[in-house]
Amino acid sequence: MSAGRSVAGIARIVAGATLLSKVFGLGREVAIAAAFGAGPITDAFGYAYVVPGFLLILLGGINGPFHSAVVTVLSKRSKAETGPVVETMTTLVGALLLVVTLGLWLLAEPIVAFATPGFAQSADGEAIRAIAVGQFRIMAPLALLAGAIGIGFGTLNAAEMYWLPSVSPLFSSVAVMGTIVIVAWQSGGEITDPALGGQALAWGVLVGALAQWLVQLQAQAAAGLGRLRLRWDVHHPAVQEMLRVMVPATLASGLLHVNVYTDLWFASFLTGNVAAALGFAQPLVQTPLGLLSNVILVPYMPLFSRLAGEGDWPGFAERLRQGLLVTAIALLPIGALTVALAEPVVRVVYERAAFDREASRLVASLLAAYGVGMFFYLGRDVVVRAFYALGDGETPFRISIAGIGLNALLNYLAVSRFGAPGLALATAGVNGISLVLLLILLQRRLGTFPWVEWGKPLVALSLFAAIAGGVGYGAAQGGQMIWGDRLWLARLATLSVGGLAGLGVFGGLTLTLRLPELALLTQRWQR
Repeated sequence: MSAGRSVAGIARIVAGATLLSKVFGLGREVAIAAAFGAGPITDAFGYAYVVPGFLLILLGGINGPFHSAVVTVLSKRSKAETGPVVETMTTLVGALLLVVTLGLWLLAEPIVAFATPGFAQSADGEAIRAIAVGQFRIMAPLALLAGAIGIGFGTLNAAEMYWLPSVSPLFSSVAVMGTIVIVAWQSGGEITDPALGGQALAWGVLVGALAQWLVQLQAQAAAGLGRLRLRWDVHHPAVQEMLRVMVPATLASGLLHVNVYTDLWFASFLTGNVAAALGFAQPLVQTPLGLLSNVILVPYMPLFSRLAGEGDWPGFAERLRQGLLVTAIALLPIGALTVALAEPVVRVVYERAAFDREASRLVASLLAAYGVGMFFYLGRDVVVRAFYALGDGETPFRISIAGIGLNALLNYLAVSRFGAPGLALATAGVNGISLVLLLILLQRRLGTFPWVEWGKPLVALSLFAAIAGGVGYGAAQGGQMIWGDRLWLARLATLSVGGLAGLGVFGGLTLTLRLPELALLTQRWQR
């Protein structure tokens, strides 16, 4: 099988599984919005989830540092070595994260208080903080589960098993929706007690993560890739190599998530339930990002590793260019249309029951700001994976350290000028600057990149995306004038017309560039 067909085949599997998982994930957010709206429960959850959730995403997420380290090492070794290595890593990581879990439970109150300094100024803020502390303690074991999930992701992917890892987050979404339904039914159809609602949300997340890990563990054992067994073979060469990649990569990626904590710190001083709004805006961005991240990064990571191992630096640079252009073709129009159609998107997805028009406006303003930086987010991840394939986790780590201070500065400047949307604009700025710096540093290792050759299609695609956004906005406004926006179907029609018009224009303009990457995407779509 050719490398191109291999990448396409993997992408199809991952895309199908991830799409299913993301649909359920969005369904979970819709259920939360309908049950609780953008109110105290979801505002508290935004603060309570920031540390346990960040660990789940950081350590347990596909393309996270655990996943990347495991894939990088195991893809170059025989299956006979996999079981002992995986069991040793699970033992080491589990022991460390058990201590972290206990620490989180004990320190829940000061951690939440540190994230919410603005809440001390009002009684409502103190009530939200109390709910958040209860939720935080329930979700503390996510730290322990996250490490096991991340190792399982990487182990199964290295063995070319892509469907189950990509679809497994679905179990978490089902657990949350099920918990909300059960508690609402026991409460007579409406959850009026904020403390009860907050606990239901937290327990649903914890049960879902447990189910996700157990499903992966069973698949690992059935494939002979390691069982739940204590093993301390810390001197195994593969274990040592994995730790050399995993530790700095985890620190680097973790520092990026410190920016989320910083955002919430600033949000606590703003009026309105900004943390809740951030929580509803982010899934609308992360759904396409997560799908495209898996489609792009999962197939390219083993290719980067193999090319680096062979010393094929021209091929390595070519794959990097291909990854960045595929990312641009996919995400620049989506980002532009997210900016243009933010309010119709939010109203179609969330506006019902407890989620009112005022909440839609706040979430839409944040969603539009996030749309500006969608390409930077995934483009940076493409380059970071190139460094990981070179066995270099230190460089992304240093960039991440610098990004923390930059994010705080940009937050201060942007929030004072733009309010809540400034939080998302600051994130886009940090990711964009990090992408440029990483490319410059990578060039020093691999030789001069053909910047002009790479830059011309990126500039053209950016211009085409801006045009598509304008066309999409105009088409949506025209549709709204025809059938209004009071009915849900009318809002869906407005969104569909605007989105299809914008994508059609972008696709037509992009065809004129005759990019090989566009032909590659077209071939995959036809298959």
